[in-house]
Amino acid sequence: MRIFITGATGFIGSAVVRELVTAGHAVTGLVRSAHAAAALERMGAKARRGTIEDLDILRQEAALADGVIHTAFFHALSHASLGIRARILFGGPPARIVERFAAAAVGVDQRAIETFGEALGMRKGSLVIAFPTMAMAAGRPAQETDDADRRAVGGARAHSEQAALGLVRSGVNATVVRLPPSVHDETKLGLVTRLIEIARKKRMSAYPGDGLNRWAAVHRLDASRLFRLALENGEPGARYHGAAEEGMPFRDIADAIGRHLDIPVVPLLAKDCAKHFGWLAPFAATDNPVSSQLTQERLGWTPRHAPLMNDLAAALSDRGR
Repeated sequence: MRIFITGATGFIGSAVVRELVTAGHAVTGLVRSAHAAAALERMGAKARRGTIEDLDILRQEAALADGVIHTAFFHALSHASLGIRARILFGGPPARIVERFAAAAVGVDQRAIETFGEALGMRKGSLVIAFPTMAMAAGRPAQETDDADRRAVGGARAHSEQAALGLVRSGVNATVVRLPPSVHDETKLGLVTRLIEIARKKRMSAYPGDGLNRWAAVHRLDASRLFRLALENGEPGARYHGAAEEGMPFRDIADAIGRHLDIPVVPLLAKDCAKHFGWLAPFAATDNPVSSQLTQERLGWTPRHAPLMNDLAAALSDRGR
C-alpha cells in the first residue's frame, strides 16, 4: 500500500514508519526540516516538507495514498505557525494562554482530519489517527466501545475522534488508535519522562493523594505494530486501544523514580499538586486504566516488548542519568 504519515520522525511516528517499511508498504512522511527529511529517507521512506497546517499538502499527499496515518499534534507552542502563536499569546488574558493553545491545537488537528477525509472519501481510502486515552472517562478501565468524554482531562481532543469517525459516512475506512500517557522505550517514557524531570529538579518524587490512581502504558514498538494492523485490517469506525499494561498505580511509578534517583517519595495534598506538577497536575491525578482486550481479540495484537518499569530502570541507570 501507499501510505502517507504525519509526525513521521516523531517518537511514535518514526517507529510506525519503520514498521510499515518493514512490512513492504511504500511510505511518504510529512516532515518540517531538511534534517528530518534526511532521517526519514534513511528509514527507507520518502519525505514531504510541510506541517499539518499546510492543508494543500495534506490534500495532495492523501490523494496519492491508499491510506493515511495521522500521528502529528501540536504539543508545544513552537509547533504552530507565527499567526497561531500570536493569537495564542496575545488573543486574551495571559491566564488563559494554555486554554487558547489547547483550542488552537485541536482546531488544527480537526482541519487536518477533515482534509484527509475529503481526499480519501472518493476512493474509499483508509485513515488511522492517534488519540489519547486521557480523553476517556476516569475511574474504570476504558473500553474500546466507550466514547471519548469531553469532561475528561484530555477531553478537548474528543472533537478530533468524532471528526475522524464521522468520515465513515463518506466512505473513508477511518479508525482510531488510542494511546496511554506512557508510550515508552529505553530512551523516552511519554509523560513519565516529564515526571522524572520534575523529580530531578525538585529533588523529590511525588504522587497525588494516596497515589492509587492508575496509568496505562505501552512500548512504542508494540504501538507501532498496532497502527499497522489498524491500517491493514481495521473495521471502519473502530477504536483500538494500545495498552499493554492496563494500569499501574501512580504511586508505583513515583516509587520507582525515587528509588532510581535516590530521592524521597512524597504524597501531596490536592492543593499542592498544581505547584509541584505544573500543567501536568490534572493528568497526574487522573485514574486512567485502559483495557485492550477487544483490540487483542479483533486484530490479533499481542504486546511483546518490555513493560514500563523495565524501560524506566534503563532510562534511569547510571548511564541514563
